[in-house]
Amino acid sequence: MECNQECSECDVVIHRSAKINKDIVIRLNRIEGQVKGVRSMINKDVYCDDVLIQISAVQAALASVAKILLDSHIRTCVIKRLQAGDEEVINELIKTIGKLYKPK
Repeated sequence: MECNQECSECDVVIHRSAKINKDIVIRLNRIEGQVKGVRSMINKDVYCDDVLIQISAVQAALASVAKILLDSHIRTCVIKRLQAGDEEVINELIKTIGKLYKPK
């Protein structure tokens, strides 16, 4: 089941399934808890190395959400726009991937 909810601000149609949205929300809730844990560690003056390891875990969790969302975007939005003849979506996708995966 696809959402096809229209975004009032940008006139873009969202095609994520309810299952993907639920998975993303669950992951984001978990990430929110991890971030609160990092803040608590800072407030408790926990050893820096331990805090940095937790920050790394948060970053990995966010990257996982981004991959899920990117996969969904390509399989739905990008394909639909290409089928409609909108090749500008390729430039948009390349730009987005560039922002997501900047070299460190």
